Amino acid sequence: MKVFYTPRFRRSFRKFSPSIQQKFEKQIGYLLQDIRYPSLRAKRYDEERRIWQARVDDTIRFYFVVNDDMYILLDIARHLD
Repeated sequence: MKVFYTPRFRRSFRKFSPSIQQKFEKQIGYLLQDIRYPSLRAKRYDEERRIWQARVDDTIRFYFVVNDDMYILLDIARHLD
């Protein structure tokens, strides 16, 4: 699998601290290994638009779609309960 970062994702990502950015990089490595990796807790977020959600940590989520052999990263944001 490959990863594509959308402009929106890149803009949002730059707003996070270096420690959050490092956590994200670790999680992307896990995503590339296995979408079912436990710490990702990946799940379908919007079934109709085929958007998935996965965890960076307890408060940060990233959103993506799966297109053939590519993860297209749409956004990263704070998760509000």
